[in-house]
This record gives sequence, C-alpha cells and structure tokens, in this order.
Amino acid sequence: MVIRSSRVEDQTNAESAYLAKLIHGKIPVTVKLVNDEEIYGWIEYCDRSFIRVTRENAPNAFIYKDQIKFVVEGKIPEGRHG
Repeated sequence: MVIRSSRVEDQTNAESAYLAKLIHGKIPVTVKLVNDEEIYGWIEYCDRSFIRVTRENAPNAFIYKDQIKFVVEGKIPEGRHG
C-alpha cells in the first residue's frame, strides 16, 4: 500500500489506520521524500504533522508529512525507484 497525503484521506482516517498498522507491526518501510531521498526503517510514531522513522545504524528521522512522496512496505527494489 502506498500512502499519499490528501484531504480525502484525512476525512476517511485511512492514513491513520494504515500508519497504526505499520507502527504496531514494526513493519519495515521505505519513505520516499519529495526530493527523491529514500529513508529505510520502521515507523515508531506519527501524528498529524510528521512521522518518526527508526533506523538501524542511523539516527531516528523525524519527517514532516508534506515532505513525503510515498511510503511503501519493505525496501524499494533496485531499478524500481521512482
């Protein structure tokens, strides 16, 4: 599943439910930012404005939701960035 921020998702709570599932399951994700940077880890916390991604061998990342292009479970396969 891919998350993209929009007003419709805020109204349906789909984004919140999906993020809660990722947090509860400690499911590894790749967060693709609007500047095309990719952050890999698991989401440990979220609120209305940002998510916190916990990473192995790297500092935790606090990412504002308006800077997220999409979130996908697991790592994005090589050659499939985009």
